[in-house]
Amino acid sequence: MSASIDHNNISKKKPFFPVSDRLERYLRDYQRKCKLPVEYDDLLHYSQSFPLTDDNGVDTLWETVMYDPSTQEELNIGLTAIYTLLKTDGDDRVKRHLYVSRIDYCCFGNSNPFRIRIVNKFNDNYDYFYIKKVDASRIYGLELEHLLSPDRINFLVGDNSLIEEHIAGIPGDVFIQNYLHSPQINRVRVAKEFVKFNERSFVRLLGDMRSYNYVVNITPDFDNEQYRIRAIDFDQQCYEGRRTMYLPQYFKENNPVVDFCVELINEETARQYQYEERTLIARRLISYRYQIKALIDCMRKDHISKQEKVDQLREELANHHRDPKFLKCKNMGDLLRRNLYKTLAKTL
Repeated sequence: MSASIDHNNISKKKPFFPVSDRLERYLRDYQRKCKLPVEYDDLLHYSQSFPLTDDNGVDTLWETVMYDPSTQEELNIGLTAIYTLLKTDGDDRVKRHLYVSRIDYCCFGNSNPFRIRIVNKFNDNYDYFYIKKVDASRIYGLELEHLLSPDRINFLVGDNSLIEEHIAGIPGDVFIQNYLHSPQINRVRVAKEFVKFNERSFVRLLGDMRSYNYVVNITPDFDNEQYRIRAIDFDQQCYEGRRTMYLPQYFKENNPVVDFCVELINEETARQYQYEERTLIARRLISYRYQIKALIDCMRKDHISKQEKVDQLREELANHHRDPKFLKCKNMGDLLRRNLYKTLAKTL
């Protein structure tokens, strides 16, 4: 493993792709599409904002936004309703003890999300969810994560908004800086999980998994700890043209974890972990085969990348797999379908 991606080659501002009629039908069929009481554009009309800092006074790159009192009251009602739609399918009994304590806006990155903090008034416990501009490639990424990863994920799609649940965990960059070299960390298990995460990302062509685009979950086990890496940003699903963009091992931000892998895992063991992960993905694919087929059929009729990127990835995957059938692929949906078949063929 080595990390050497030049960030100048990463698309700085990926365009937003509209939801096609075919994809919208899919979302309705699988209960992802709904009418929202608040849309993304409604949140843009804030009256003031101020920087949000962490406990150490460091700028988080988020701003807390404020609205005039009448607008704030309307938003509070609508946003708590969205939270109950996301979590309890809109049960009105849940809304009574919830309120919005803060709305944050991030102007850094591609999606410019709003983050909503919801508090339970009885015990002050809080949760978050995100409202983003709707983007077809991000929707495909979220749905593939739900169907093919070890973790389920909740999201809803409105007219021009995408609602995402908060994915809890230690941000990857924070984990690398503050936890990775702790004596209590099981370095072999961290390395094993990174190999598996690397494989998951490549099999389903999820790109740009730099350390701040995933989180690490630590679960105490009876004799040690287990680790799970979860993607939290699905902006680069089947978009970039370089094959290495879909392999987290090539991002310099992940170098400390990659070094663990080089030190602690030999080539034969790495292949074992890769095969284990492919087997699990293949089993999920079989379980959801009709839904995944419907989703990929949408992708094959959709436009979610630039043609030059499709051409580049087609060539690079054909060379990597030594499979000329990739050269017949016309779009990113075709490439994903072929990549799933090629990487999972031995386990299906």
